[in-house]
Parts: sequence; structure tokens; C-alpha cells
Amino acid sequence: MGLFDRLRGNDTPRVAFLGIDGLPHGLIADNPDTFPTLSAIANDGDGGQIDSTVPPDSSACWPVLTSGVNPGETGVYGFQDREIGSYDTYVPMGRDVQATRVWDRATESGLDATVMNVPVTFPPQRTVQRMVSGYLSPDIDAAAHPDELRKHLSESGYRLSVNAKLGHRADKTDFIEHARETLDARYEAFSHYLGEDDWDLFFGVFTAPDRMNHFLWSDYADGGPYRDDFLSFYATLDDYIGTIRERLPDDVTLVVGSTHGFTRLRYDVYCNEWLEREGWLSYASDAHDSLADIDGDARAYSLVPGRFYLNLEGREPTGAVPESEYETVRAELQSALKAWEGPNGKPVAKRVVERETVFRGDHDEIAPDLVVIPNEGFDLKSGFRPHDDMFDPDGPRTGMHTFEDAGLFIDHPDAKVEDADLLDIAPTLLRLLNVEYGRTDLDGASLV
Repeated sequence: MGLFDRLRGNDTPRVAFLGIDGLPHGLIADNPDTFPTLSAIANDGDGGQIDSTVPPDSSACWPVLTSGVNPGETGVYGFQDREIGSYDTYVPMGRDVQATRVWDRATESGLDATVMNVPVTFPPQRTVQRMVSGYLSPDIDAAAHPDELRKHLSESGYRLSVNAKLGHRADKTDFIEHARETLDARYEAFSHYLGEDDWDLFFGVFTAPDRMNHFLWSDYADGGPYRDDFLSFYATLDDYIGTIRERLPDDVTLVVGSTHGFTRLRYDVYCNEWLEREGWLSYASDAHDSLADIDGDARAYSLVPGRFYLNLEGREPTGAVPESEYETVRAELQSALKAWEGPNGKPVAKRVVERETVFRGDHDEIAPDLVVIPNEGFDLKSGFRPHDDMFDPDGPRTGMHTFEDAGLFIDHPDAKVEDADLLDIAPTLLRLLNVEYGRTDLDGASLV
């Protein structure tokens, strides 16, 4: 039998989800000739722009997308999180995600799930059919389960991620080649296991687009020398999705979704440098490079991307802000953030969101008090080291994440992608799989 030809002969609905880290819907809408497959899915089923999560950081986005609940339930707020009751920080991994993932619900319902390259899933779960973890996994041997998967990926040239260090070079040739090879290897691995036709849910993620966008967005937006390479990369991705779509059996619904949008980056913005200059943050010594170095007089600090915390008495180890003054001090900081201007006189913040607006759940102890959604061009860093320039225009990255303009495409005639966000993807997949869940289990709603 050929690839994807082995129909199992039962009536159980199945779903193939292809995730794309950082593909903006606007890129597709502006370049329909580059994306004929995604355009066809939108015409035959539905597709459109959806919102990301707050903050639109990949480490926060993927747990939300795969669980259907907000970071207050997942317990993951960004690439770097703070230990409860401590100034120590850590990089969240799969075991830090406190919510039930969509493949767990499928497995608990007696279905088989193949999960490949989803960020924030290391180490791989032994409870699903097969899994290779994604971004931040150390190597394939540690990231893949079972042994058959590990052996196949090791022998086939599979890559866990694009080498971002190559993107820092002025000459992007090697970076582009590495990204294309990573994309090709990812497609080959997906094709192989899609073709096994032994799964009910296939969940695979292409992460190379996020890296391409970070380092080549100026070439795309400003007509730089690598613009054609950028669009060629995406044409190949769309072609791969098209080939998969053509070969999937009739009992499988294809869903393609991204985590956040992208726009042109103008400045790396060091939020803790701003807090220090504005009198909110101070350190125990001049040699500081981490959250643990702040002193007892500090009233606020920041973690990437754009998360602001009060140094609150009773919550932080040496909190300087009394609990009785929380609302007053937070309002003061919120006003200062709204008034913050960049070198061009443009406000840094598009919105300053209060924690209770977007975070709720059993794991909101480390939720930020405020989150800044920045205006275009201001990429918010934390940075505990001293910085001469609060606004750095010369960083190697030229593309930044946006809250708006993620994309979702559902190859089903009853789909309706409208007023949607990342929270709606997991319930949509469960609905397509006929997997039941409680009305209050998820924060999103099915789009089918």
C-alpha cells in the first residue's frame, strides 16, 4: 500500500493538526500565490485571523493552544518564570504545564495520538502512542519515545530546531539553508508517521517559520536581499501542507494553526533598565544579572516578554510594597507604563493589561500583575544586566511577535473561524474527534 492508503475501515473520526510557530495570517492574506493550500482550505472549510494569548510568547502560547485553558491554569507565562516564594527563575518544560493536553484527553478516551515537535513538551510522555518533544529538548535520544521513533528520527536526519545562532550573522545564507533543511526533515518525518495510519490524532508542529521571521522579517517587509528566499521558504511549507492534505484519508479532518503574529522589530526594549531609571527597581550591587540580585527597596521588576510584577510583601521574599497598597501602587505603575515613550515619541504600550483580566485558575500564583502589549516595533525584553541603551535598534532580530494576527484554517465545511483565539483550538480538535469534556473544563469553544 502507498502512503496514507491504509484506511482502517471504521467510523471513528480522526484529526491531523499541523501547528506553525509564528505564521501570521496577514502574511498569507498578502501573498495568496505563495499560500495556495491554506487559501484553498479557507475556501473549502474556513480560515482567518485569530488572537494569540497574553503574553504572545511561544512558551506561553503552546500550552494554551494544546490545552484550551489560559496561563492561570497551565502555570506557564513565558520563556522564563519565577519560582513561588523565591527570586529564582526557571525555563518551563513539559512537566511544568499543569493543564490536561488535548492528546491526553484523546488517549483517556481510548484513542491513539502521535505528537511531534510541540514546544514545551520535554521530556516526552510515555502515556501517548508516540512523541518527540520540541524546542528546548537537548537531543533526539532524550526527546523521542518509544525506541522505534527514536531510532527512525536519528537515522533520518531529523532536527529538533533551527540553529538560531546562524541568524545572527550578517550573511544569512547558512541560516536559510539550515532552516530549509530543518523544514524538509520535519516534513519527511511527519509524512512517515502520517503514513503509518495508526493514529486518531496526529499533532505535529513546524517551528522553523518562527526563526525565519525573527531574522528575515526586515527582508520581507523592507524588500531586503533575502526576500525571495523568505517567500520561497513559505511556498515550500505550503506545498508540504498541500501534499499532506491530498494524501490524508477521507476520515481525517486537517486543521492548521499558528500561535501568534509577526511584525517589524525596531527596538529591543530593556524593561528593567526603564524600571531602574524610573526609580522602581534597584539592585543589591552593581554586579547584577538576574532577578535574585534585586534589593529590598525594589518596588517592581519585569520578566520577558513585557510582564511586570510588583515586589509585593507576603508574596515576594523581600517584598517592599505592602499588600494594603497593592491597587494604588499597581495603578501608579500602569499609568507610568502607558505614558512611556520610545525614541520616536511613540508610546511603547498599545495596552497595559491587568492580571485578573486574562489570568485565572489554580496556578496563577506567579501570574504577572501587569502585561504590556507593545506597539509595533518595540520588542520587550527583561534584561537584569546594565544596559547603556534602553532602546537598542541594532539587535540581530528584525521580526517580533504580535498578539493579533495568528492564523487558523479548518478543512471542514461546518467550521467558522470568527472572533476566535488560541483557546478555541483544543475544543475544536476535541469536537472533531468526538471526545467529550465538561462545560467548564476549557476556556475556549469549538469553532465547528
